[in-house]
Amino acid sequence: MLSLLSLLGLISIAMALAPPLTVQDQFPTAISDDVKVPVVLGVMSRCPDAILCESVFNRVLQRVSDKIDISLSFIAKPNASEPLYGVTCMHGQEECAGNVQELCAAKYHTTSEWWSFVQCQNFQGRDNIGTPETALNCANAAGIDWENGKAGQCAGKDGLGTEGIQLLQQSVNDSIAAEIQKSCTIIINGRQVCIRDGIWYNCEGGHSSADFIRQINEEYDRLNRAD
Repeated sequence: MLSLLSLLGLISIAMALAPPLTVQDQFPTAISDDVKVPVVLGVMSRCPDAILCESVFNRVLQRVSDKIDISLSFIAKPNASEPLYGVTCMHGQEECAGNVQELCAAKYHTTSEWWSFVQCQNFQGRDNIGTPETALNCANAAGIDWENGKAGQCAGKDGLGTEGIQLLQQSVNDSIAAEIQKSCTIIINGRQVCIRDGIWYNCEGGHSSADFIRQINEEYDRLNRAD
């Protein structure tokens, strides 16, 4: 029978011969086939209610970002005679530009990056959303290469990039199809659960960040419940 000292010696030799642990080995990324809960915020980038709504969901994301697939769906009126965007934005063409910038950031960057970009835009004040300066500054703050990257090319310098305009028109059509009429409309797993339009209403499950976290957790558990 090996003595304790001999056993410890063998363990030490084995550890010395083993390859060093990588960061991934020490903190493994969980591989999961879980279904994330789709969450849609129907918004207008310069709308005070949208900004408030997004601030609430900033706290939601801090708790359940790994359980949701969040996106923004923009509200505007299709208008074939509108020369720049083909849609009329309630808060002016600058809002259309802000919508375009946020859509392009979301298309080409991770949720944490584009969400940081949106939060930064909101923090600058609604009258600055959509300006080239705000977009560039917020992209830098979010770690997005706006001047040379795909998101900035998509949006264009003044929010008039061809791809970005197409994304905006598609988003507006998607909002109409989903019967999103008010900014901000919150949709969790395909169901409208709350609206903020001056006041909160049609919020059967509540309208605090804790309420949305609870509803998301319930939907997540339901979607991933074992048969």
